[in-house]
Amino acid sequence: MRTSQKRQVCILLPNKQHLDCNVRVRARGQEVLDRVLKQLGVSELQVLGLAVLRDNEYLFVDLEQKLSKYFGKTWKKGSLMVPFILFLRVQYYVESGLLIMSSKVQQLYYAELRQKVLNSKSRHQEALFFQLAASALQAEVGDLEPRAEEEGEEDKRRDKKHGLYFLPEDYFPSWLIKRRGRDFLLQHCPGLHAELRGLTCSQAILQFIKEAGNVQDGAITFYRIRQEKKELRSVILLGVASKGMHIYQEVEGKLCLLYDFTWTNIDRLTFQGSRFEISAVGSLCLPQLVYYTASAFNSKHILTHLRDSHRLHINSRSAVSYIQQLEEMQASHVYKEAYICDTTRLAQRLQTNSLSSSMSDCSVAIQTTTAWSEEECEEEQVTEFELCVDEPEELFVDDPAEVLWMVELAVDKPLMFPSSYWTAVAMEMKQVLRRRADEGVSVD
Repeated sequence: MRTSQKRQVCILLPNKQHLDCNVRVRARGQEVLDRVLKQLGVSELQVLGLAVLRDNEYLFVDLEQKLSKYFGKTWKKGSLMVPFILFLRVQYYVESGLLIMSSKVQQLYYAELRQKVLNSKSRHQEALFFQLAASALQAEVGDLEPRAEEEGEEDKRRDKKHGLYFLPEDYFPSWLIKRRGRDFLLQHCPGLHAELRGLTCSQAILQFIKEAGNVQDGAITFYRIRQEKKELRSVILLGVASKGMHIYQEVEGKLCLLYDFTWTNIDRLTFQGSRFEISAVGSLCLPQLVYYTASAFNSKHILTHLRDSHRLHINSRSAVSYIQQLEEMQASHVYKEAYICDTTRLAQRLQTNSLSSSMSDCSVAIQTTTAWSEEECEEEQVTEFELCVDEPEELFVDDPAEVLWMVELAVDKPLMFPSSYWTAVAMEMKQVLRRRADEGVSVD
């Protein structure tokens, strides 16, 4: 009898491995997350989240909701023998891999980015994919052995041998292989790989993460939306990235950017059922954009993802600023010498200049640069998924009282990324960042 009250859940990881766990019928998402943390041996997933595949689209699970809400009637009728599938995916993309303090989580983040690069449709960034392939090879293969200096047939045989140590299909998008040919990639990629000799696996992964952020459809989560409510096929994609939101249109298999919104460009988002509106700041002179999602269920999850991504961007800015200053100094010979000779003084200077608390940083951002309004959905009747978003109450942040409300929402409300976490990251960064970057030491 107890067995019938259990359900088997299979969690698919970005690195193509999987985890299995048995949970109660009345289990919530948090229970599965706790099992995942225990099996992975990490204290928190940071940028990763549990997702369910619904209508060919990944929706991130609200950890406070029961799993039956996502699997419907099949969950109640299920048995211990039939597993239910969840996906561990990147929920929040970051501007630097150094923000991910756990090396295990960092490797899972890297694994998903690797797959996204292989599936990329960004055909106008061909050179970038060669750099990414070289970084991935350095991370996964290590240093490419130097070739002998002999000339003639022996040299040609060695060149050919160097070109066969990887499969182009594992490192390049299919369209690029078709465009250039396998022989071209096998001939030229080893040269780029050889230039990275000396980089540790950790350093190569960090470089790949940084470069992948420049791929148009790389470090971004897509949701399919429609221009008309009854439109059968969606050709519009809403992309959630670390710095804002993008709207694309698919044209003959290619992504065409329609609108590029940074968080400070967005004045208001309004969700009503499957309908949502995007209002840009007045200086952009854009009309109010109206789109439709697949359902009210999707709308609520997209809004939550947008809200939390914006909150992460605000709360992590001090840490990002610190990392950027370190990278700039390491790129300069003069500053690199100063960094080595007087690390204590340099750290104090950086702390004074850029490491303000997350709360004060967030307050300034909202009061001076952002008028961000999120319209939460009110439940007026119970549906299959306990959702109804007819006529939500509209909220603005022009009034000072409402600005204070937004500060509390962005900083004090317990979420996946509380401000205390990013404050701790910024402080800990001073102690571990240089060691991680130079030596590739794990901090798990």
